[in-house]
Amino acid sequence: MTTAHTSTAARTMLGATLLLALVAPATGLAQRQSKPPAASKKLYCWDEGGRRVCGDALPADAVDNARTEISARSGLPTARMGRAMTPEERVAAEAAARQAAAEAAALEAAKRRDVAMVESYNSEAELRRAFQHRITLMDETVQASEYGIKGLRQSLVSLLRRASQAELSGDKVPKDLATTIRTQHDELMRQQALLVEHKRNRREVEGDLAAALKRYRDMTGGDESGSTGG
Repeated sequence: MTTAHTSTAARTMLGATLLLALVAPATGLAQRQSKPPAASKKLYCWDEGGRRVCGDALPADAVDNARTEISARSGLPTARMGRAMTPEERVAAEAAARQAAAEAAALEAAKRRDVAMVESYNSEAELRRAFQHRITLMDETVQASEYGIKGLRQSLVSLLRRASQAELSGDKVPKDLATTIRTQHDELMRQQALLVEHKRNRREVEGDLAAALKRYRDMTGGDESGSTGG
């Protein structure tokens, strides 16, 4: 091999060596940068039989316990978790949430009704007239119920008198008469219960009127005389 060839080969090997020396650190740096950082280590402290226990791993039987998670690097708490609810507590919590949602919906509906009431009636007098119409209808219902009860009582008294006369005469009370007496008695009891309900509804309407007038005054700035401020 000539001297010129030797020199050329040496320069080629030297260039390759330098190229490898430059590429290797860059490749290592790229590999280190592409490697995901290790997750920060955590410490756990949990309640166990009334004692405070800490460790770098959370046992399976402590997963539902109240615990604190602590960063091993900083020593500061990173999260606090309460104990898991029992099935009974979860059912109670869900029921309480449903009740709270229902109450909130009812309150919102009441607010909408109040706004509609103020928009529908220009004065307390109009509001009173609207309620008075309902009260008049309920009074008529009560009167009709009382009239019907009076008629049933008279009819029942007449039937009982016939049955009594038959027994005093030594005769057996006819079966159809006894059946009619029982039917009339049951109907009288039903009508009397309805009358109690009608009267209760009548009182509730009066209470509703008083409450509606108060809300109306609160929303319009009026007073008991029916006048409004402004």
